[in-house]
Amino acid sequence: MPLHMMLKKKHLSAGRVPLILFLCQLISALDVPLDSKLLDDLVQPPTITQQSPKDYIIDPRENIVIQCEAKGKPPPSFSWTRNGTHFDIDKDPLVTMKPGSGTLVINIMSEGKAETYEGVYQCTARNERGAAISNNIVVRPSRSPLWTKERLEPIVLRNGQSLVLPCRPPIGLPPAIIFWMDNSFQRLPQSERVSQGLNGDLYFSNVLPEDTREDYICYARFNHTQTIQQKQPISLKVISVDELNDTIAANLSDTELYGAKSSKERPPTFLTPEGNESHKEELRGNVLSLECIAEGLPTPIIYWIKEDGTLPVNRTFYRNFRKTLQIIRVSEADSGNYQCIAKNTLGAVHHTISVTVKAAPYWIVAPQNLVLSPGENGTLICRANGNPKPRISWLTNGVPIEIALDDPSRKIDGDTIIFSNVQESSSAVYQCNASNKYGYLLANAFVNVLAEPPRILTSANTLYQVISNRPALLDCAFFGSPMPTIEWFKGTKGGALHEDIYVLHDNGTLEIPVAQKDSTGTYTCVAWNKLGMAKNEVHLEIKDPTRIIKQPEYAVVQRGSKVSFECKVKHDHTLIPTIMWLKDNGELPNDERFSTDKDHLVVSDVKDDDGGTYTCTANTTLDSASASAVLRVVDVPNPPFDLELTNQLDKSVQLTWTPGDDNNSPITKFIIEYEDAMHEAGLWRHQAEVSGTQTTAQLKLSPYVNYSFRVMAENSIGRSMPSEASEQYLTKAAEPDQNPTAVEGLGTEPDNLVITWKPLNGFQSNGPGLQYKVSWRQKDGDDEWTSVVVANVSKYIVSGTPTFVPYLIKVQALNDVGFAPEPAAVMGHSGEDLPMVAPGNVRVNVVNSTLAEVHWDPVPPKSVRGHLQGYRIYYWKAQSSSKRNRRHIEKKILTFQGSKTHGMLPGLQPYSHYALNVRVVNGKGEGPASTDRGFHTPEGVPSAPSSLKIVNPTLDSLTLEWDPPSHPNGILTEYILKYQPINSTHELGPLVDLKIPANKTRWTLKNLNFSTRYKFYLYAQTSVGSGSQITEEAITTVDEGKKAGILPPDVGAGKGKEEWRKEIVNGSRSFFGLKGLMPGTAYKVRVGAEGDSGFVSSEDVFETGPAMASRQVDIATQGWFIGLMCAVALLILILLIVCFIRRNKGGKYPVKEKEDAHADPEIQPMKEDDGTFGEYSDAEDHKPLKKGSRTPSDRTVKKEDSDDSLVDYGEGVNGQFNEDGSFIGQYSESRPGNEQRWKLCGQEMEARTMGISSTNRNWRRTLDLNQEKNALCLMTSATPPVLQTTQVIVMNLEGSFKD
Repeated sequence: MPLHMMLKKKHLSAGRVPLILFLCQLISALDVPLDSKLLDDLVQPPTITQQSPKDYIIDPRENIVIQCEAKGKPPPSFSWTRNGTHFDIDKDPLVTMKPGSGTLVINIMSEGKAETYEGVYQCTARNERGAAISNNIVVRPSRSPLWTKERLEPIVLRNGQSLVLPCRPPIGLPPAIIFWMDNSFQRLPQSERVSQGLNGDLYFSNVLPEDTREDYICYARFNHTQTIQQKQPISLKVISVDELNDTIAANLSDTELYGAKSSKERPPTFLTPEGNESHKEELRGNVLSLECIAEGLPTPIIYWIKEDGTLPVNRTFYRNFRKTLQIIRVSEADSGNYQCIAKNTLGAVHHTISVTVKAAPYWIVAPQNLVLSPGENGTLICRANGNPKPRISWLTNGVPIEIALDDPSRKIDGDTIIFSNVQESSSAVYQCNASNKYGYLLANAFVNVLAEPPRILTSANTLYQVISNRPALLDCAFFGSPMPTIEWFKGTKGGALHEDIYVLHDNGTLEIPVAQKDSTGTYTCVAWNKLGMAKNEVHLEIKDPTRIIKQPEYAVVQRGSKVSFECKVKHDHTLIPTIMWLKDNGELPNDERFSTDKDHLVVSDVKDDDGGTYTCTANTTLDSASASAVLRVVDVPNPPFDLELTNQLDKSVQLTWTPGDDNNSPITKFIIEYEDAMHEAGLWRHQAEVSGTQTTAQLKLSPYVNYSFRVMAENSIGRSMPSEASEQYLTKAAEPDQNPTAVEGLGTEPDNLVITWKPLNGFQSNGPGLQYKVSWRQKDGDDEWTSVVVANVSKYIVSGTPTFVPYLIKVQALNDVGFAPEPAAVMGHSGEDLPMVAPGNVRVNVVNSTLAEVHWDPVPPKSVRGHLQGYRIYYWKAQSSSKRNRRHIEKKILTFQGSKTHGMLPGLQPYSHYALNVRVVNGKGEGPASTDRGFHTPEGVPSAPSSLKIVNPTLDSLTLEWDPPSHPNGILTEYILKYQPINSTHELGPLVDLKIPANKTRWTLKNLNFSTRYKFYLYAQTSVGSGSQITEEAITTVDEGKKAGILPPDVGAGKGKEEWRKEIVNGSRSFFGLKGLMPGTAYKVRVGAEGDSGFVSSEDVFETGPAMASRQVDIATQGWFIGLMCAVALLILILLIVCFIRRNKGGKYPVKEKEDAHADPEIQPMKEDDGTFGEYSDAEDHKPLKKGSRTPSDRTVKKEDSDDSLVDYGEGVNGQFNEDGSFIGQYSESRPGNEQRWKLCGQEMEARTMGISSTNRNWRRTLDLNQEKNALCLMTSATPPVLQTTQVIVMNLEGSFKD
């Protein structure tokens, strides 16, 4: 067996190993591997490796080379026999043998002839172990003989006769290839009528005049010598019998007419083969060619069948216009009867060919070389088959075994030689010859008896790399005699591998059917027999497979666009893949439109040829992966072409076309358009649509139209360009088949009737001279129809008609051929005139102060004198009941369609006097007006006062001014004013109601709380009720200048500005005293609050009192000082009493109580979700409160609420606070009594700020309690939970300021 022997699997099992090895020794023979190192020191009998073919045809113009190559150890020597006798090459100077080879070279180029060396040659290769022989090589020189000289007479045939032009080429070696050409070396055309037979003859089933020519030449090409031989040209003339005159007929013999067959139509007859039956014999494996050529008129068609069987599907071919049946690789099963049938319209003829398949000998089991160790047994088997069955004969070392030296270790049993207990002397080469009359087979097989210890031929430390989950094959090629036993081990420890996951092959290969990562490692192969042991290590690495994780996807793109295919590859990190793109399993086109990167293939400007299958292949040294996607390039179809008009009738035609390429998107429909070159040249209109499978359409036509047609194809991509226009087709004229539409009769004047219609277009006219017959008569009379024929217009006016009389109208089309069908009559009316009568009995029913209902009696129908369109009411405001002045008001109009006799007048103004009249309306216009009818609307509720503003706010009073309602809607009886305070928590106080006389537009409210915000509601009343209210808010003020004696800033006293001073105040306090001020100086004070919501600030201007005269006088004895102290004491007492009263009266109260007592839509209700009350804003824009407070519920104030921020003024100095939170700071050293005075100031300020909203960060100036002109008590309101620090910043003002 060769080194790469067939893998015969044996699964290792510990208990079966000895039995398996024993059987191997009984029935197996060793093979000598083709390893050069092994062969160098291993004795081996000769083996023929190369020889010339059995039938060896040589070129006589070149030297003869007869090959014979062999191998063996020691190298064999060569000898030859020729025609069965020894060929002594030393005696022939023209014959040499190549060194180290048995190949003969016969030099016939210098002298000698090739024919001299014809014969049967056989080569023998021999060494000390035996002799091998070659096949019998029959050497023959090729031959290409010329045609024999012959005189070819011209052939004259009648039209339709059959003809066979013989070729009869000379017999050459090998046989020539035949073909027919003319003098210009152009092949003659062949068809079902004219064809060349297998024998080279040219057959005509029937001749035609075009077959006439003088250069029918048969050529024979001999490929071996590359020569072409030419036969003499044959002349053929085909004529009809009518062309033969008597003179020509008298001079022609029957033979020259080449048969006397009639030129009339006739059934088929066979030209070849002859008769009804024939026989064909072919050898197994060759090509079986069966031929039937028939003549007849018309030309017959040939059919083939196999009797009692079917023709083999994949091995049957038809050649020569089905006249030749070929079956390749023919076998014995193809034997049988084959029938050819020739048919034409006049009949059929049959011929049966009986086929017998014979067989030259072929191997069933060819003998194989045996390598045995001394004492072993073996067999040589030589089995062959053939038809007839071949004879088997044996030779040993080229000598028939019957006469060879006897060997006791062998025994011949027919086609088998059995060897037992062989010895080294049993080595020899045996030849098996299988032969029958069709050929022979010769095979050499040696028996080589050797005693050799094991040898491992696989290279040491070979590295095998295998992809995971694939089989791993670890080679261990070995040799030894007796045959060694092979075992495999993994790693340095452990026993022989015998688990089920391993498979050991006869050639020593270890197979791991499914290699995993844990299969990685070193494997050791051990070979041993009784003469020794050998081992070898190999290494196995398992790699991750290469996978395509993102495959290219099927794409359908339009021509000219761009397409991208993605191919992402995952691979083992130690392997570098090569990405290659293929198109239709070939390379990508060499076109710059194709671009590739790591993961993508991009095709730009896609063309039709780009469609196909694109494959991404990732190759590594171990494996590959591929994925494919199909690109289908689509586009709108190409335009149809070859338009043809057939079946042309008066009103129909058949249009046929050939579809253009669908560009890979099936055509769904065809759109047919037409052009009327006579009436609408250049304008294409839709004619019909047919399915995409049709290529014809029956089109309905109109008379007197010069048609041209074009066709467009449509697929899923879009519509093709139009085809070329078809030929024009003018249909005959006919009478119109339709009349004008939209016929109407309407008068434009009281005495006319205007008849209009939509005229027919040129396409609808059906002929020349289109006109219209217009007919009319009164509908209710017995008058005859009056008719007039007018040109191709769309209007006719009938004059002198009565006013608004119904008419019956007809408009009929006609042309030069005739009239259209009788039209249906249409009713119209003559012209309208203005109505003559006004509606009577007009009545008005006042529904309420803004709505009135009007009734009237209809006018007589005849008085309308036209189409009644409805009644129109004119109404206007004539007088105001309240003002009693008359002035013109623009009239308003309401139209009531149809015959209605009543209508509603909405949108009236209350307490007003209106007048109206009613008129009837037709298509001409309005009739006379009815008598004016007046009516009064009752009083209504007034609108809201036009404006409301609060002026002159004081400490305890506010003055309200307003404008009366713009629409009093009656006589005002009084104004209602409601107001209520809003405290610092946005809660509403008690609601106060006031009634104000109607003639008042100003009202002052007194005894209000100072520094308190109020909300006001004002509305007017009539006797009907209250109107809409207007709301406003305002705050009472504190006249601090009078109370504290602080003067406003001195206008014009300022000369400049000083730097800001900053003080830090406890956030829980609402006042602060400033000390160290300069008398008679204007100051700007800014108070800022810093809290969670940021910084807010407010500022004001004040001026300190004038400086006291510097006199050393005891102030306590001054009268003015005593009086002042008394006034101060009295003032403090009053302030304490007011503070005490305010603390007891003021407080929070629920808004819900006020809402229950004074329901007001503007007051916010309790929130249903959390039970809290609505809040009110205290912003100083005095706008009505709507939708709750603008202050957040967490009492914080956004930074944008103030223009100033304490951030602008840097950090202040932290002050000191006493236990009650009062600021002591730098005033801790004041004279006794100051602290109490500061506390009183604070209490007064807290009392005064009761009810001020927490969002109001304004501070108020207070009087100086300690009578010092350089100190002030400052107050600001703040919310302790939010306020963290309060900064008081004082700036000396030298400029002028406004109070």
